[in-house]
Amino acid sequence: MSAYVQANTGGRLHDAAAPSLSPLNRGFLYGDAVYEVWRTYGGVLFAWDEHWRRLERSAAALHLKLPFTREEMLAQIRRTVDAFRVCVPGVAEVYVRLQLTRGAGAIGLDVGLADKLEWVILVQENKLYTPQKYAAGLALSIATELRRNPVTALNPAWKTGNYLNNLLCLREARARGADEVVILNLEGEVTEAAVSNLAFVRQGVVHTPPASAGILLGITRELLLSSVAPLAGIEARETTIRPGELGTYEEAFLLSTTKDVTPIASIDSHRFSLGAGTTTERLKVAFAAYTARYTRERADLRVLPQ
Repeated sequence: MSAYVQANTGGRLHDAAAPSLSPLNRGFLYGDAVYEVWRTYGGVLFAWDEHWRRLERSAAALHLKLPFTREEMLAQIRRTVDAFRVCVPGVAEVYVRLQLTRGAGAIGLDVGLADKLEWVILVQENKLYTPQKYAAGLALSIATELRRNPVTALNPAWKTGNYLNNLLCLREARARGADEVVILNLEGEVTEAAVSNLAFVRQGVVHTPPASAGILLGITRELLLSSVAPLAGIEARETTIRPGELGTYEEAFLLSTTKDVTPIASIDSHRFSLGAGTTTERLKVAFAAYTARYTRERADLRVLPQ
């Protein structure tokens, strides 16, 4: 697996390890930024439109106006992927991150000090868990030191450049030997993991925390609820979940753009079923079928050769 990351800063292609933005950039100073992540399936950018709409919502929440059209940005992503392929030939699938900041300017919180919007694209190989890790499932632990920032503060539905809440909660869980974290809100309800949505299965029905709990409105979660689960004949619904109820669920899994459906083996002392015959496995197969169909139908979004 290659560690090389290709960057595109405002149209300038370069190694991501090279200098790019001013130290006065507000994304660096204040987290005054939004971003979006895509991945490819079969060389095609997946869920392009859904991610773009979320980027627009995040930007609007921070009072940022996108300085490019989706067609212009798609062309820049293609340029960046092509440059990445020169350095890393033969890569199977890529991860694409687009970050937009308010720009640089004089030091100070006033947004009026910003000069102009700046953007950066990062492209790297999409990194998956090993087959052995998928089979074994992930170990999660509930964060106890911090809670999720509430919807009425910095809304987790906005995909901003400020991830300290997630970062510190994940640090706590990793210090206990877990792979990922479960973050609770101020009411003690389950919200999400550090960079993934959570879902649970009880008697064949999928339950995932509602938006009101304070979560990022994940695209994979959205597709699961609207398309993948119904097509697989599986009921999926939003449900408020508390830690004391985890023992009533037989299965659990993560939902994320880069790794789609990932089984969870445990959350602290709670153990969950894994493998063949589980609803989680059925959903993973159904999601693979959904992405395969998307790849066939959206050849216009191909960025890697077949």
